[in-house]
Amino acid sequence: MKIKRIGVDLAKNVFQVHGVDGNEQPVWRRRLSRKSWLKVLLETVDPGCVIGMEACSSAHHWARQLQAQGFTVKLIAPQFVKPYLKSNKNDANDAEAVCEAMSRPSMHFVAVKSVGQQDIQAVHRIRSELISQRTAKANQIRGLASEYGLVAPQELRRLCRAIPDWLEDPENGLSERFRWLLNGLWDDLKGLDARVAELDREIASIAKEEPAARRLQQLRGVGPITATALGALRVCPEIGVIS
Repeated sequence: MKIKRIGVDLAKNVFQVHGVDGNEQPVWRRRLSRKSWLKVLLETVDPGCVIGMEACSSAHHWARQLQAQGFTVKLIAPQFVKPYLKSNKNDANDAEAVCEAMSRPSMHFVAVKSVGQQDIQAVHRIRSELISQRTAKANQIRGLASEYGLVAPQELRRLCRAIPDWLEDPENGLSERFRWLLNGLWDDLKGLDARVAELDREIASIAKEEPAARRLQQLRGVGPITATALGALRVCPEIGVIS
């Protein structure tokens, strides 16, 4: 059998494949384990075959593995696969939907990211989550302090200056227990702030090293954070869109 195109439904431990021939007839449907699926694929399919997957968390890793073996890989955003699901959602139907979606001439594909691009994205994602945690911690401190009659500044830097003053002021009515609790929250906030600052330094370093980020910073209003975030994106040569 000559397989022209394969849709793959990626999962944690089991991958479902759906392959069609030149006449668009299904000729290969299999459920493969994560451990063996690449080996089976290499034994079954010619390198010229086009392989499609939803652009989920592990898709870029597997796309790089397949490209290294000579396969053409197309990644599709999940929302573009959904309209081609013909029946109830399951692994087999999902793989078939991917196979169908990737055959559409007007389909938009997601470019495969390099390890370096994923590293930069990971820095930004971790930083974003830490900032959310820092904001939540600051709001928790403000809320608790207000219950003891303390008015907390809204600006983070001013709040960070106020907390040591609260802890050292013996006349503000805070109990010893709450001072102990507040001191722990203050340590948490300082830890989060230090981690954000550490990642800011890493982003600044990336912005100096990466040619694309350096070029982007020449634009008005574009700093290291925006430049590295945009630099981690890639243009898909087939359709010219950034993904």
